[in-house]
Amino acid sequence: SFDRDCCWRSGIKLLPIECHSSNDFRLTKEALVTAYERARSDGVVVKGILITNPSNPLGTITDRATLAMLATFATEHRVHLICDEIYAGSVFAKPEFVSIAEVIEHDVPGADRDLIHIAYSLSKDFGLPGFRVGIVYSFNDAVVACARKMSSFGLVSSQTQHFLAKMLGDEEFMAMFLRESAARLAARNERFTAGLREVGIGCLRSNAGLFSWMDLRGMLRGGEKTAEAELELWRVIVRKVKLNVSPGTSFHCREPGWFRVCYAN
Repeated sequence: SFDRDCCWRSGIKLLPIECHSSNDFRLTKEALVTAYERARSDGVVVKGILITNPSNPLGTITDRATLAMLATFATEHRVHLICDEIYAGSVFAKPEFVSIAEVIEHDVPGADRDLIHIAYSLSKDFGLPGFRVGIVYSFNDAVVACARKMSSFGLVSSQTQHFLAKMLGDEEFMAMFLRESAARLAARNERFTAGLREVGIGCLRSNAGLFSWMDLRGMLRGGEKTAEAELELWRVIVRKVKLNVSPGTSFHCREPGWFRVCYAN
């Protein structure tokens, strides 16, 4: 939802960093530098890097080395690094999730903390999207002050605050809930991907989040590797198969034929 959340009202321009299936869509420094230099050559002033970790739509975590690279790049180029960690509590298999806050503490002590920001919400990990409770964690006092003022337009009700304080303060319940959630996500992931394997459909190996990155490139009409062919297949899946999937083009994927499937809610 970055396009909707970041662009529709603010006018921000998002420039994708191209990732490819050849390395399981991992973010590399080469791809980051290429996107940055291309933007500069086009006259675009880059203000920040925005990632989601664990990844939506891939369902994978960003490893410690990559996070350290991003923090170093942000510091060297004086751009902000915003990490959306909304699926941090929905990791169900190794490798474990690592927050950017931990990385700059232990791996990149020279990182400029004023440029590092974290976004989180209770919507995904706890299945509470209707509560509309989000968190901005920043090392930058100016950002925190601005966020505090803006929050006046969407205050969390007293009843919701009381409920969440009781829930989050119950350590025994929280440990049980997160453990059970991870077990159920792992079981659902295995059931879904096993079904795909039975019919010869591949997908990216995932270990976090609520979705699978499904490879339907072989089903594109006439073998066409185009966005139009992908959307045509998407319409068939939605209208005839009655399965609500999201085409890769909606995530700026440059390889037509990849689809995100949510297998949990």
